[in-house]
Amino acid sequence: MTAARSHDGPGPLRRAGRATGRALRAPFTGTARGIRRATHAHGAGESGLGKLIELHAVNGAGDVMITVALASTVFFSVPTDEARGRVALYLAITMAPFTLLAPVIGPLLDRLPHGRRAAMAGAMLARALLAITMSGAVATGGLELYPAALGVLVCSKAYGVVRSAVVPRLLPPKFSLVKANSRVTLAGLLATGVAAPIGAGLQTIGSPWPLYGACAIFVAGTFLAFTLPHKVDSAKGERRARLIVPHHEDAAPRPAPGKGSTRAGLRSGGNGQKPAKERPPGLRSVGGSVLHGLQANAAHRALSGFLIFFLAFLLREHPLAGQSAAVSLGIVGVAAGVGNACGTAVGSWLRARGPEVIIATVLGLALSVAVLAAVFFSTVLVAALGAVAGFTQALSKLSLDAMIQRDVPEEVRTSAFARSETLLQMAWVVGGGIGIALPLNAVLGMSVAAGILALGAATSVRGLLGTARRGTPHPRVA
Repeated sequence: MTAARSHDGPGPLRRAGRATGRALRAPFTGTARGIRRATHAHGAGESGLGKLIELHAVNGAGDVMITVALASTVFFSVPTDEARGRVALYLAITMAPFTLLAPVIGPLLDRLPHGRRAAMAGAMLARALLAITMSGAVATGGLELYPAALGVLVCSKAYGVVRSAVVPRLLPPKFSLVKANSRVTLAGLLATGVAAPIGAGLQTIGSPWPLYGACAIFVAGTFLAFTLPHKVDSAKGERRARLIVPHHEDAAPRPAPGKGSTRAGLRSGGNGQKPAKERPPGLRSVGGSVLHGLQANAAHRALSGFLIFFLAFLLREHPLAGQSAAVSLGIVGVAAGVGNACGTAVGSWLRARGPEVIIATVLGLALSVAVLAAVFFSTVLVAALGAVAGFTQALSKLSLDAMIQRDVPEEVRTSAFARSETLLQMAWVVGGGIGIALPLNAVLGMSVAAGILALGAATSVRGLLGTARRGTPHPRVA
């Protein structure tokens, strides 16, 4: 009887069980295969960019889990006045030290050019351990929560700097930096959108549960970081860059690709003239157009930090007309997220042709909407400002990436990315500090938002448009 059964194969119950298992797994395995095809398309799988895209999605999911846990403890669980005090304390204990630590990230990265997979894995593992540490204090909101939150913040920003620095090493053939960053950014946004409601669901079980989820996600990210190609750790031919403008650099034409000097920020020898004497490698500089782009992007990043903190308290105390505080915050948050995704998609579609003009244009657009919101404050205009701020920040950052690719030689491009990202993170911190310190007056807040953008426009637009008008030959960013 036993032998006959073995010849007949599995019994009907076993066959039914296997069929049921395959049916239950199919949606997940099909989704996983679809995601893998999307992230590895157009040569991204062969170059290793696809794995970086997946790693950044894991990073975004873990960060939003921690954000959900902190927001519930620091902001939503207490009255408005106490919440403002807690957030102010959070800024004082975490953001203020971060402004001192952030400038160190770039130079440290320059000194560790061969260990960037380990650096990203370390940032993931450190956040996993810190999430477990925070899980014991998140329910009470005790002071021990804040040093751990500072550690999470520093590790998150350090990961962001390293990730920006290694993208140029993973570009597939005929793949632009702006397109690569667009894919990476979209993956992070999608992962954030998926993980946020999951984190909110875990929060209903108990306040530590989103942190347990974050820990599991970051542990997975730790292992995923080591699957990146070995060329991520190769720094052959790379040198450090300083974000300064050499004397008369703005007046000097940039050389065409393959002509003249390839040194960043040094005058060209493409017209037959002898190039200027090369500076020591550690003192290499980037062009003026990149610096003007950084100034404009710093204004966008400061606006982002300002709006997050200012509107969070303003809308909790004074919700939008006819809406609750939670719905008001949701409207602005969704508008900003959709705007950011649209800006990323448009940036990839435009392929960053004329990035100086794009940056100047979106800065003017954001400034115009901020002025309208200050003069005619309303539900529609606040949502519009959130959407436009997300759109213009994404598009401006992608255009800055394109300029770094175009103007900064390959041997110093990685360092330039590290330092520019650090400066932008510091601008976000400054904007957030202004947002928490400002009185909860809608017109005043929108006026300050317009002032931040006006300052960025005053310092950058003239230089950006001047560079664009000179019409020097630029490599095509395709």
